[in-house]
Amino acid sequence: MTTKSKTFDCVEMKNRIQAAIQVEYEAHRAEFPSFVEFVKAAAAQSEYARTMRRKFGGAETHAGASLPR
Repeated sequence: MTTKSKTFDCVEMKNRIQAAIQVEYEAHRAEFPSFVEFVKAAAAQSEYARTMRRKFGGAETHAGASLPR
């Protein structure tokens, strides 16, 4: 049995995504009392997050939560 070479590095991808989220948070830090509130606002704008909440019965997004663009 031959092994396949990895075409991407999962850890590098995770680190890159986390760095991008941190940069976006730092740009809007004054608008949110905490990182958690920033993440909640971002999720409230995400159609994917709303769909997953409906699918798995999670809490609804906060009304009025918004992430500036």
